[in-house]
Amino acid sequence: MTQKTDDLIAFVRSLYGDEFIPLHRPVFNGRERDYLVRAVDSNFVSSVGVEVNRFEDMVADYTGAKYAISCVNGTAALHVSLILAGVEQGDEVLSQPLTFIATCNAISYTKAKPVFIDVDRDTMGMSPSSLQAWLTANTHQKDGHCVNKNTGAVVRACVPMHTFGLPLRIKEIADICKAHNIVLIEDAAESLGSWVGDTHTGNFGALATLSFNGNKVITTGGGGMILTNDEALAKRAKHMTTTSKIPHPYEFVHDEVGFNYRMPALNAALGCAQMEMLPQMQAIKATIAKQYQDYCAKNDWNYVHPLPGTKANYWLNALCLDDLATREAFLKQTNTAGVMTRPVWRLMNELEMFKDCEHDGVANAKWLEARIVNIPSSVPDAQIESLTL
Repeated sequence: MTQKTDDLIAFVRSLYGDEFIPLHRPVFNGRERDYLVRAVDSNFVSSVGVEVNRFEDMVADYTGAKYAISCVNGTAALHVSLILAGVEQGDEVLSQPLTFIATCNAISYTKAKPVFIDVDRDTMGMSPSSLQAWLTANTHQKDGHCVNKNTGAVVRACVPMHTFGLPLRIKEIADICKAHNIVLIEDAAESLGSWVGDTHTGNFGALATLSFNGNKVITTGGGGMILTNDEALAKRAKHMTTTSKIPHPYEFVHDEVGFNYRMPALNAALGCAQMEMLPQMQAIKATIAKQYQDYCAKNDWNYVHPLPGTKANYWLNALCLDDLATREAFLKQTNTAGVMTRPVWRLMNELEMFKDCEHDGVANAKWLEARIVNIPSSVPDAQIESLTL
């Protein structure tokens, strides 16, 4: 037990209280119950109804995307986005080793293979310099496609992730993908409320995805969203996620293999209420983050800050510790004390199903894996009552 960690635990308790402190839990202090009852009374509780349309409109309006198509979860949104990007069996998709498993699961659903590009230490997201270096060394252009010289496979898409809501260097990634004829899909699952300049994350590629899982900034219980500024992609996304059914008053005709991926209205009802509260919750989370930042600066903790010129949603605050041994001792001490903390995910290329995938050495990802921890980041109970419509 170290006194430094005990002092941090005491500070976290000054923000969150003396009971068990979760990492991030949902807040339902708006019109969630009213909208759920309204959806039930309407009898439209599955994938059609005003709640679904309204939620999509609210997310599109907030993010600045022209189109938002709801899905049952973020993984489904990624799966469909990859298909919309033209990813097929035998293709390769560039991703990052430091990500949640859903990113690589979705790639695998298409029978494509991930290639892991290293991250930057400061953003924990895909590194433009590493991306450019790998493409220069390993690919060439053939018939308008980016082709891996080592495997002969088409490198069809690139899926970087804004880790913990911290925007990565997405403008640079977008420019590199465009130059190499690679479709950019932003995994913005964790970054609702994060901005690069005046542009919300999810607006830099052909497609992007959001997640509304129970532990996200806002939640629909389970849910995801596809964002795009391309009308044709938006129409096909909605069609495919609705079992590719051709509209007809009574006939059941489907024109391609589709998916039953549309978000149910009950989940969307939650989302509508959550979106109404999002600006206030974001303000509180930014205040908590500033308190963490000030404390860490005064007490020799390395807090992971967003890049200059970006605005993070502070979904999960993160610390970078000295080494793996320090990380393990920190996790044990905090969790034993009832303050939930967690390490970053195990690197994707270290998992059994992806251990044979090509990568660039992923040195920064390995360095971060041994050091990054998340600390409690919810809206505190004491401030929930301040959330008003």
